Formats: sequence, structure tokens, C-alpha cells
Amino acid sequence: MALTRDFKETIRARVKRDPGFREALLREGIENFLSGDVETGKIILRDFINATVGFTKLSDVTHRSAKSLMRMLGPRGNPHARNLFEIVAYLQRAEGVRFEVRSSRAALRRKKFRPSPRFRGRVKSRTL
Repeated sequence: MALTRDFKETIRARVKRDPGFREALLREGIENFLSGDVETGKIILRDFINATVGFTKLSDVTHRSAKSLMRMLGPRGNPHARNLFEIVAYLQRAEGVRFEVRSSRAALRRKKFRPSPRFRGRVKSRTL
């Protein structure tokens, strides 16, 4: 029988050795939130936090308990926008990147715009 590594350990190891993967993981979490897939966004953001700064450090920065932050990003959590944006802002500073949202007007001109929870915008990152 082959030995396998725990998925979270694999993510943690890859995040530590590959800055590109770390940035892509954070970007993916934010893009999921923007596209309306909050559940996946919370999972990715929680994995990112566990693999990088940790909830204890995040707790010190946001002045919220680590348990509260874990619940917020847990399966039944419902983070307020203020808390979520504060977390994302800190993670961007910690990583030295800044993500920008850009609209795609060309796609909107072709058809009548109807808001959808699955709308996918583009998120672009810049290294600071």
C-alpha cells in the first residue's frame, strides 16, 4: 500500500516553496468570492491562511479571535463584507501583491446585462 500525504500538508509544502502558487491560490479564493461561489472562496481562503500566516497572526492583526475567524471561513460561516475585505487586504499586504478588479464592457455590450450570481469578472494581481 502506497503512503500518501494529507492534502493540507501538500498544500502547505507547495505554498512554502512556490511564491507563484501562493499568489495563484489567493487570487483563486478572491475570484470565487467575486463570481458568487462563496463556499469555495471560503475553503480556499481558509487553506491559504492555514498555509501562510495562520489564524493566530491574523487574529492579532484583525483584533478578532482566531476561533471567530475560523468559524467565519468555515462551512457554515457567513463573513460580513467588512471582515472579509479586512482579511483580504491584510493577506495582500503580507504577500506583497495587490489585486484589481477590471470590468469587461465588451461582453456587456453584446447582450443585455442581467446580474447573475455566477458572473465572473477578471482579477488581476500586481506584485508590490
